[in-house]
Amino acid sequence: MRKLTKVSLLTLVVLSSSSILAADVKANWEKHCAKCHGPDGKGQTKMGRQSGAKDYTDPKVQAELDDAKGFKAVKEGLKVNGKEAMKPIGDKLSDDEIKALVAHIRTFKK
Repeated sequence: MRKLTKVSLLTLVVLSSSSILAADVKANWEKHCAKCHGPDGKGQTKMGRQSGAKDYTDPKVQAELDDAKGFKAVKEGLKVNGKEAMKPIGDKLSDDEIKALVAHIRTFKK
């Protein structure tokens, strides 16, 4: 009976952690990314159009997306033709939170 209780408790902790992480990634997306990339990942915001934000619902964009490069861009920022296209947020988020944002980008794939 005691084993069952430990397993149940562990399952509850894992499920709770997953829910919290999902809520955190959505909050981080809204706070740090949606202004340009939009809540739907299409990049059709005023700032997104000005900066050339990609449409993450486009299968071609998703196919070209490299998770390691995405992580680096979020962490260190991104320059295009010598101009800052995306500000770094590595000082505001942990590596795990940045990885979660990159994984969240994948959820926009159609």
